[in-house]
Amino acid sequence: QVQLVESGGGLVQAGGSLRLSCAASGRTITSYGMGWFRQAPGKERELVSAISWSGGGTYYADTVKGRFTISRENAKKTVYLQMNSLKPEDTAVYSCAVGPPYGLGISRADYDYWGQGTQVTVSS
Repeated sequence: QVQLVESGGGLVQAGGSLRLSCAASGRTITSYGMGWFRQAPGKERELVSAISWSGGGTYYADTVKGRFTISRENAKKTVYLQMNSLKPEDTAVYSCAVGPPYGLGISRADYDYWGQGTQVTVSS
């Protein structure tokens, strides 16, 4: 079992930045791809960004490409999502999840063990 705890969310004005963290405990995540998802009210959960187990491969949804950066520190069992140039449409609950072993997951079906999420609200 693995437990994931997200932090770093909050209220920010459009154009601002936030850095989300996802800390894992229990089973190691070192050998697993990781992902960040978001879910806005009334919408499906969507994959925002993913990173491979080594950090050498990344994926970004078109809606965040060029604005968000995913990274990981395996020694700290932590994954980050740096979000710049935030827009009101980025408002959602952001959650991290454990992806495939030794891989890069680019679909929701690749993931399990979700965190509770952290709220990100971007005001216009």
